[in-house]
Amino acid sequence: MMQNALFGGVNAAVLTPMNADLSIDLDRMAAHCRWLLAHGCNGLAVMGTTGEANSLGISERIAVLEGLTARGIPASKMLPGTGTTAITDTVLLTRKAAELGCRGALLLPPFYYKGPSDDGLLAYFGEVIQRLGGDIKLYLYNFPQQSAIPFGVDFIARLLKAHPGKVQGIKDSSGNFENGLAYVENFARDGFEVYAGDDSLLYPLLQKGGAGCITAASNVNCAIAAKVYAGWNKPGIEALHQTLSATRKAVVSVPLIPGLKTLVARNTRDDGWLNIRPPHLKLSEAQRQTLFTAFDACGIELARAA
Repeated sequence: MMQNALFGGVNAAVLTPMNADLSIDLDRMAAHCRWLLAHGCNGLAVMGTTGEANSLGISERIAVLEGLTARGIPASKMLPGTGTTAITDTVLLTRKAAELGCRGALLLPPFYYKGPSDDGLLAYFGEVIQRLGGDIKLYLYNFPQQSAIPFGVDFIARLLKAHPGKVQGIKDSSGNFENGLAYVENFARDGFEVYAGDDSLLYPLLQKGGAGCITAASNVNCAIAAKVYAGWNKPGIEALHQTLSATRKAVVSVPLIPGLKTLVARNTRDDGWLNIRPPHLKLSEAQRQTLFTAFDACGIELARAA
């Protein structure tokens, strides 16, 4: 396991609760963030895929950052998603994160135009870095299933060489252990932090020098993930790893984001959590039963949120 990583440990890809009119419910979101930090999370990856960030406008994303910090959520614990298709928007959001005290920001590639060359990606991130200034650390968000743009080892090597000290790590949501392992083997020795985007890969990546995880399921399984992180090199941790992996399998048995919101709604006894922006839809009754059966079979009991 990598020691002294900036966001080392368990980071939740935080859900974004919404009001009935689909505006962002910052009070509910702050309460959920407090619950996550109290139940095993080291950090909060707000405004990622799970947080429906690409269904939010730029002004709304700024309102999330300002609203959470105003409600007492430590900016130092937040790793906000600030990568957009537009250089200027990416810079604007990342600067706002830095101003509020965030230590890092998570950047998708510019995902609208497909098949960009490594030279094109290098130019994009170079522009962002040069315009940003400041000390905020950048983390790459590798999610080729959604962005259609993977971050290859050769590209990362060029980016790190061109901009030393700026790019601190990567969230790997490829779901491929060998991919995450390649990042660790090539770059971790120099302090590059590799985070699993799939809970089932947390334990094996920690064994190889990974820094932790940034996952959607941490919204509901963070207490188990924290035990796996803390005990990665201790006897008997394999059983907890299996439980953690089972929770991941359960939450992806239905559409992920509405499924997680449904679990949180049940846990908090608050159906306001079911609100979700199209094109996502609430789960059907059959999907709810599939999810609850699969999740409850994992044998973990969520601590009730306040």
